[in-house]
Parts: sequence; structure tokens; C-alpha cells
Amino acid sequence: MLSKAVLWVAVGGSIGAVCRFLVSTWLFAPDRFPWATFVINIAGSLAIGILWGLGQQQPWFESWGRYLLVVGLLGGFTTFSAFSLETVALIDGQRYLLASSYVLGSILVCVIAAWTGQRLAGA
Repeated sequence: MLSKAVLWVAVGGSIGAVCRFLVSTWLFAPDRFPWATFVINIAGSLAIGILWGLGQQQPWFESWGRYLLVVGLLGGFTTFSAFSLETVALIDGQRYLLASSYVLGSILVCVIAAWTGQRLAGA
């Protein structure tokens, strides 16, 4: 089972990465608002919500769909979609403080980490 799951993730991930590249190329605007990433994150978040809502408790989703579409395709397209789904799960569980902490902490810490990484690399 694990080898099939890995294969589905690999296929979906390669398709998602190519889609991200194509959208990024199409929407690339140097020295402007980062529309490509913004659109990719929104599209991925919408897609993961739709897939999760339609796929839960469906045999195809549990056997291959989750691996191909959610982990692979959307994981290759954007990891922001997983972040969004996890946040929605916390909100659905009425864990509002934890959801808020997760959102604010993730954004703040990730931006600081990227900034720190650039400084460490001497960029």
C-alpha cells in the first residue's frame, strides 16, 4: 500500500509542480505585487476545500484520490492549501485561539525564517 501511495504522490506532485511553474510564468510581474503566489495560494486553498468536502468517506478518495490530488497535486502546487485546511479544521473544532495562534505564528515565524535564511546566506 505504501508504494502505491508514494507513486500517487509522485505523479500528483510532478503535475502540481508543473502547474505552479506555468501559473507563475503566466502571472510573473517583477517589482510588483506577487500575483502568481497569491493566486496559487488562493486556488490551492479553494481546491483543497472542495476536494476534502467531496472526497471524505468516498472509496476512491481514501484509496488513491487523497494521495494523488491533495498530497501530490496540491502539495506540488502549493503547501499553503494544507495550512489552510488545518486552520479550517481547528476552527471547525471550535479551537479559535489555537487557530489564530497557528495562523499568526506560522506567517510571522515563516517570514522571519525566510529573512534570517537570506541574511545567513549573505544575500
